[in-house]
Amino acid sequence: MMKKYIAEFLGTFLLVLIGTGSVVFHEEVYEIGVLGIAIVFFAAVWLSALIFGNISGSHINPAVSLMAYFKKELSTKDFVLYVVVQTIGAFSASLLLKVLSPENKDLGATFAKIGAMNTFFLETALTFVLVFGILFTSSSKWSKYTGLVAAIIVGLEAYFAGPFTGASMNPARSI
Repeated sequence: MMKKYIAEFLGTFLLVLIGTGSVVFHEEVYEIGVLGIAIVFFAAVWLSALIFGNISGSHINPAVSLMAYFKKELSTKDFVLYVVVQTIGAFSASLLLKVLSPENKDLGATFAKIGAMNTFFLETALTFVLVFGILFTSSSKWSKYTGLVAAIIVGLEAYFAGPFTGASMNPARSI
């Protein structure tokens, strides 16, 4: 029973450590560019899906867990615990990044380069597209590709929206 919570913690931890870590790497070590960062986020999501998908569903995002809750795939208890462990996983990865890179003030955070309201609306739209893509794929004959679809959406959104907001698409990551 605890395996699914540990999987959500580790999956979210990996997403934030690897994904936002690529932003820190880009800023401090070697410029990999927006495309490089997007590829790393794609890989982090797909890796999490491959490793943890059969254990917890690899939601690694409270918005995805909320969708699963509304679909009655998660109980109230599981939904709350998923969100808690996802948030702790994201926070733990950010803390590790801060320890590894103490001079970096942003650590790949969501930012309001286009204004607070525009950022809010864009991030909401990005999250909606991600959740809708997961919902559509997971509820169809293509369900075995849900992790790949999620990774593609995250990668594309990171590429196209990353320069404007940081393209979090994930409340746990944004926290």
